[in-house]
Amino acid sequence: MGEISITKLLVVAALVVLLFGTKKLRTLGGDLGAAIKGFKKAMNDDDAAKKDADEVTAEKLTHKE
Repeated sequence: MGEISITKLLVVAALVVLLFGTKKLRTLGGDLGAAIKGFKKAMNDDDAAKKDADEVTAEKLTHKE
């Protein structure tokens, strides 16, 4: 009764396409993809900055007299 079948998913997908149109859905998909790409880039930049900071800290600790 509460299970989601492939037929129900196809009906919902058809309704979404009818309501919003394919152009709007393509735009939405492109925006979502760009947002995910930006998020991944920010995460990689943050990891690189942290790695650089860790290397500087390690250099300071090894060069202390």
